[in-house]
Amino acid sequence: MKLTVNLGENSYPIYIENGILTKAGSYISKLFTGKRIMVISDDHVFPLYGQQLLDSLKDYECHPLVLPHGEPTKSFETLPRIYAALLDARLTRSDLVIALGGGVIGDLAGFAAASYLRGVKLVQIPTSLLAQVDSSVGGKVAVDLPQGKNLVGAFYHPKLVLIDPLALESLPPHFISDGMGEVIKYGCIKDAALFRTLCSHRSFEDLKPELPSVIARCVDIKRTVVEADQFDTGERMLLNFGHTLAHTIEQHYCYERESHGEAVGIGMYQITKMAEEKGLTEPGCAAQIREALEIYGLPSSSGIPVSALTETISLDKKNLNGHLNVVLLHKIGDSYVYPTDVSFFGSAGEI
Repeated sequence: MKLTVNLGENSYPIYIENGILTKAGSYISKLFTGKRIMVISDDHVFPLYGQQLLDSLKDYECHPLVLPHGEPTKSFETLPRIYAALLDARLTRSDLVIALGGGVIGDLAGFAAASYLRGVKLVQIPTSLLAQVDSSVGGKVAVDLPQGKNLVGAFYHPKLVLIDPLALESLPPHFISDGMGEVIKYGCIKDAALFRTLCSHRSFEDLKPELPSVIARCVDIKRTVVEADQFDTGERMLLNFGHTLAHTIEQHYCYERESHGEAVGIGMYQITKMAEEKGLTEPGCAAQIREALEIYGLPSSSGIPVSALTETISLDKKNLNGHLNVVLLHKIGDSYVYPTDVSFFGSAGEI
């Protein structure tokens, strides 16, 4: 299946196909005429899929860089190591960087590609569910600072995205539920039919036969949102549903307890519960979200006092001049941006 993100000169194709990883070279050769490629991956993914990718790229001079897995790698401190590797491999602006991995590698390699020599070509090959349905598409690349997630970043679109659902076969269950947080998000914000499909199954294993079409639907939703709002000033904010709370939950535990998708699940449920109490969301939506989270093994609460999160929320990128835009639901499949401030979250209780 082929989708195209139509952004004028920044347009790029997305291919979704079982086994596409072994044919990556034929797709890359259609858009890349240089000779050197830096493959940036991590020590979980590269042993599984690195050789398959390198075998398909045998016509090129390839230089693998394998980094430690996990969110701590997506830090400003990792960048000098990547730049040094790019320089040692003598990559020029006519060469290519491939990100082979989950969201951490996609964001990190993407930011390195965006900033090295003011920009070298980038191909995203996402291997986690979260990266396949979300972070590999849309051109957001970033690294974390100690003060928060994604605080140094850029908009830098890949030339190509290759999505192989078979790569998910090797993922531990924890990473599947992680990705399902974002899948559920797409149903919540834009597609009630997708949400119903997810709730009609009893587990991820049960959903598997429909997985390529579910991934394609999520990517297509993100594609249309990004086309409408390339630089995240309006419509694209809807993709942040659940994220204002999610990022603070992740940071509260130094990215060592809840994964991103788990935190997004908590954030979606908790903010919808608050919105229902304020009459801003149709009653019953929070319960439907909680049901979807339970089916796919995701939590709906964190046990953190709201007061412990408000300071971090005040540093959120979406908090502009004291005004905070939060994403709420009118109902499942119908979302909107609600202007407010930190007081929306109150100070009592836990989430």
